[in-house]
Amino acid sequence: MENENCKQTEEILAEIYRNAQLALQSIADILPQVEDEDLRSELKAQHEEYEQLSSKAAKLAKDRNIEVKEPNPLKKAMMWSSIKMSTLTDNSRQHIADMMIQGTVMGITALRTSAGDVCREGEKDEIIDLLDEMLQKEEEFEKRWKEYL
Repeated sequence: MENENCKQTEEILAEIYRNAQLALQSIADILPQVEDEDLRSELKAQHEEYEQLSSKAAKLAKDRNIEVKEPNPLKKAMMWSSIKMSTLTDNSRQHIADMMIQGTVMGITALRTSAGDVCREGEKDEIIDLLDEMLQKEEEFEKRWKEYL
C-alpha cells in the first residue's frame, strides 16, 4: 500500500540541501568565537565536508531541473543571534561541542524523518544515496563532537 503522504525525491533533495546550508551557516557563525585550535580544525574539516554534500545536492538539483531554496533568512538570523549570545558567555570546548551536537542531532532527526517518509519508487536513486551519505556524515560528526565533551 503506497503512502499518500510520502515525500518525493525532489523534497528529499531540498531537505538535504537546506540541512547542509544550515550546517555551513552554523559553522561560519561559530568559527570566529572559537579560540581552541583543535576545535577550529574540526569545524573547518566539517565545513569542507558539508560543502561537498551541498555541492552534490546542488548538482543533482541542476541536472534534474529541481529548484532548491536557501534556508529562510529569518531562521538564519535567529540562528546567528542564538550562537552569538550563547558563545558570548561561554566559548569553552565543551560548550561549543555541545552546541554542535545539538545542531547535528536536529539535522539527523530531520533527515531520518525524511528518509522514513520517502516514496520508494523501485530502484535506488542518487538522491536517496545522497540522503544516506548525509545521514552517515551527520552521525559521524556527532560522535566526533562527543569526544570534546
